[in-house]
Amino acid sequence: MSSLAIGWVALAAALLLMAGGVPIGVAMGLVSFIGIWAIASDVAAWGMLKAIPYNFAGSWDLTAIPMFLLMGFIAANAGLTAGLFRAMRILLWRLPGGLACASVGACALFSAVSGSSVATAAAMAKITVPEMLRARYQPALATGVVASAGTLGSLIPPSVILVLYGIFAEVSIGALFVAAVIPGLLSALVFMLLIITRVSINPSLAPRTDEHFSRAEKLEAVREVWPLPVLIIGVIGGIMLGIFTPTEAGGVGAFLTLVIAATRGTVNAGMLKRACFQTLASTSSIFILIIGTALLTRLMAMSGVPDMLAEYLLGWGSGPIFAILCATVLYLILGCFLDPIGILMLTLPILLPILREADVNLIWFGILATKLLEIGLVTPPVGLNVYVIKGTLGGLVPLHTIFRGIGGFVAADLVTLTMLIAFPAITLFLPTLMR
Repeated sequence: MSSLAIGWVALAAALLLMAGGVPIGVAMGLVSFIGIWAIASDVAAWGMLKAIPYNFAGSWDLTAIPMFLLMGFIAANAGLTAGLFRAMRILLWRLPGGLACASVGACALFSAVSGSSVATAAAMAKITVPEMLRARYQPALATGVVASAGTLGSLIPPSVILVLYGIFAEVSIGALFVAAVIPGLLSALVFMLLIITRVSINPSLAPRTDEHFSRAEKLEAVREVWPLPVLIIGVIGGIMLGIFTPTEAGGVGAFLTLVIAATRGTVNAGMLKRACFQTLASTSSIFILIIGTALLTRLMAMSGVPDMLAEYLLGWGSGPIFAILCATVLYLILGCFLDPIGILMLTLPILLPILREADVNLIWFGILATKLLEIGLVTPPVGLNVYVIKGTLGGLVPLHTIFRGIGGFVAADLVTLTMLIAFPAITLFLPTLMR
């Protein structure tokens, strides 16, 4: 069997193993080991199995992942994010669908400290959905908005997905973080505009609430949440101004979050233990994926599959837009079946050579890919965020109702994605200002 055939068989075998429930990192690592053995030798396969995990686990850049995760877990466990929805509610209650708009705003702010879409959706669902249901919001809207806005955790920095992409694509993680700011805010704005438009046309979706907040309540809400926006601006601003690297920013962010929690008296041994164990568990699962991807990347390079695909696709068309459209179709299909990090890790070894050959700006593509992965988080039949919302709420809202509620928001995401493809400057403007 030729090297090319071995590469294709390995990809097919990896997909079958994933479909059978084998963890994605394990599936990629296993087929890569066997594929390298078949192409080269058992000595080469064992040598790579020893060297690649060690080299990647020891990468300095990867330390940004546990630090940003720790920052988010400390913030969540110390109660620093509890007042986000209330603050957004006071700010946006006058808008049509004000509670839904407030949910989008709270998700965006929580995303900036969590780095995880699933964590954002789970945390916000507990707080926002019961409030909207009590206000007689349509259940599909109440759950759909949180499932969809929760995906902002993948895009708004600090994002674990952007860190992983930056490492494997060999592009600046700091530039990716800065590039994601405007697309992240744009996504939140488009969600809010969709809510306002739909509720203005059909007020029964979200009846207006007759709420009034005193000056004291408003000041209390500001006092409760002001450290988080300051922390977020400080971390991203420090990266943009070159004060510290993204890896250092993770440590700075985790430390400052701990300091803020300490000044509020919410730090204790139990909280720190929970945050540390959650960080270890999340980091371990991500690192298994990374090692599997590194092995698959080596197998793909040895087999020649990416070169063949590049030659085939570029024979049909040329230029960055054509390559972007091909990647878009692939990501939308895979998004229906696999989790975002798995999709990213599975496709990068194949797509990166094609994108480089087509002269695609890899910072731009990183943001587009993350946006596509966001869409995959809510599209059936998998729709990870939808199942997270269902699991969080229990029997409060049926699963089919949540899936029905995400339809309009997927359309809004596609509009945002189209804007980002048509106008690359939306993504690339801020990185050009970096020192």
